[in-house]
Amino acid sequence: MKKVLNAVLMFSLIGSLIGCSGGGAAEPPANGGTGTETPPAAASDSKDPVKLRIAWWGGQSRHDYTLKVIEMYESQNPHVTIEPEYAPFDDYWKKLAPQAVAGGLPDIIQMDISYLNQYAGRNQLADLKPFTESGELDVADVSENALSGGEVNGKLVAMNLGVNALQTTFDVETMKKNGIDIPTKEWTWDDMDKMGAQAKEKGLQIGGFAYRHDVFFPYYLRTIGQKMYSADGKTIGYSDDQPFIDYFTRYQKWYDNGYILSLDKEAQKKGVAEEDEIVLGNSISGTGWSNQFLAVANLVTDRSLELNPMPGPGTKDGLFLKPSMYFSVTETSKHKEEAAKFISFFINDIEANKLIKGERGVPVSAKVKEALKPLLSENEAKIFDYVTWAEANSTPGDPPNPIGAVEIEKLLRDLSERILFKKISIEDAAAEFRKEANAILARSQQ
Repeated sequence: MKKVLNAVLMFSLIGSLIGCSGGGAAEPPANGGTGTETPPAAASDSKDPVKLRIAWWGGQSRHDYTLKVIEMYESQNPHVTIEPEYAPFDDYWKKLAPQAVAGGLPDIIQMDISYLNQYAGRNQLADLKPFTESGELDVADVSENALSGGEVNGKLVAMNLGVNALQTTFDVETMKKNGIDIPTKEWTWDDMDKMGAQAKEKGLQIGGFAYRHDVFFPYYLRTIGQKMYSADGKTIGYSDDQPFIDYFTRYQKWYDNGYILSLDKEAQKKGVAEEDEIVLGNSISGTGWSNQFLAVANLVTDRSLELNPMPGPGTKDGLFLKPSMYFSVTETSKHKEEAAKFISFFINDIEANKLIKGERGVPVSAKVKEALKPLLSENEAKIFDYVTWAEANSTPGDPPNPIGAVEIEKLLRDLSERILFKKISIEDAAAEFRKEANAILARSQQ
């Protein structure tokens, strides 16, 4: 998940959206939406055969349980056949881009907030509100806040599958064994500097932000009262280059001191949990979204991992609850209602969610969340507890990224590489980023 491929950028520039989305079709509540058993013959009003395609990204554990959920849905709806398409994050985009160009997107695609405006702006996502109003997509137990995260221009173009918060993962046992200080929830960037130095002395590293400066730079801006984008999405949200300079000066220090992984090694990764440096025993920490904790923690069977907030000061202002990912129904789908029914099943069916267990984020259905609590593993409970803490220690999130954000994210990644390889000064990079990003946003408004 570390970088946006050139194919993605090229695709966005030619006006055909590349998205990280997902959607599905679900049964009405009476047909399994509450997790109750329903005879297959009564599972649907229609007997006409329906074939749906669904695409998502993720690691092997996500693939495994999603396939089981699909089988569960098909058994209750024998007229529906669902064809899965899945891949690691980078490969997902390679496969999705030409499908979008050719008008052959799957019926249901997994979607990320970074791409919501692009897809919706090109009318490639169907409005789900008619299905929430008719009940095919049951949102009775979903809060308005959870729903609003999938709205663009008054349309519900993506169904939130769960909520996340940014977090730092600590390998606490390895830290204790090596005499490395374990920060509290009130830790700071200076504490992270110290942790990196202590880890380096023991031949270990800390998890850096790698190519995801498009996530962590906006977090840093929020901690100091700034925003990545203006409220109307027409310009960069800050006018003083000092925040950019301060952020990358610190990051360059981590890189030069060997606290974080080198770019050449980062470039070889596919973004799956099996490649995480904590799993490989090379790092004492990592950074990411709360739902990403589970795949890593489940692979580390000989020691305990813990979630901690991102460093501050200003952590509460920086943190927000983010839709972990969505399912969207594509506008080209010939079976939008069936796709909406599958989404309803995915978010509401208790038996299905006993398999999912919040891996795509803490469930948005209050009933599902309550039903899962007694069934959670230790690692799953840690995620639920952390998100509950974050709900009380965060501020509202920003609007979905504006059209042009994908190109800006690539610009930020390219500049960060040039900074770390000493091909450009941080001051010059800051000025170039602000100038070029504003130009990209201006072009995107045309």
